[in-house]
Amino acid sequence: MTLPLMPKATAMWLVDNTSLTFEQIAEFCGIHPLEVQGMADGEVAQNIVGMDPIKTGQLTQEELNRAQKDPKARLRLRTSTLPEPKRRRGPRYTPLSKRHERPDAIAWLVRYHPELSDPQICKLVGTTKPTIAAVRERTHWNSANIKPRDPVVLGLCKQIELDEAVAAAAKRAGQREDGPEGIEPPSAETYVNMDTYES
Repeated sequence: MTLPLMPKATAMWLVDNTSLTFEQIAEFCGIHPLEVQGMADGEVAQNIVGMDPIKTGQLTQEELNRAQKDPKARLRLRTSTLPEPKRRRGPRYTPLSKRHERPDAIAWLVRYHPELSDPQICKLVGTTKPTIAAVRERTHWNSANIKPRDPVVLGLCKQIELDEAVAAAAKRAGQREDGPEGIEPPSAETYVNMDTYES
């Protein structure tokens, strides 16, 4: 069940400004009825400022009036009519915790999928062309510690994205294209024997 934004603040506003039952408020906000009763008595959440769900567009006045007339009625959260935001074009955002793993992913892509272009690698792992060149030429500042690792395993891209990029690169190179299934991934032994960063 989808809950309103800031459920406790919403519950506080509903307690102060409506005649809804504790059960109605608790179910709508996803909290226990005793906690709602504690809010009404001033024993719980004393420092929380109420938030109007009508002003924030999470509830309509008609829906609120309907629920106030019938104590057994349940409030329904208003669904947004706005379209889902589209992902903007540009480099992929990589979380700070995973950025140090990008050179490993680049090394893996350069070794096992040399048909990929630099822009494709940039898009897959969210890196830059100078970084790719540094890894490829072994001039990267951390070259001694780079170990090729699959970007899908590292969580830098999805398998379907990698398959699509490899298929597009193969098609562009004029190679036979059987789709993502026709591309032979590295064997399990490759992962076991990848202790050294070899060309």
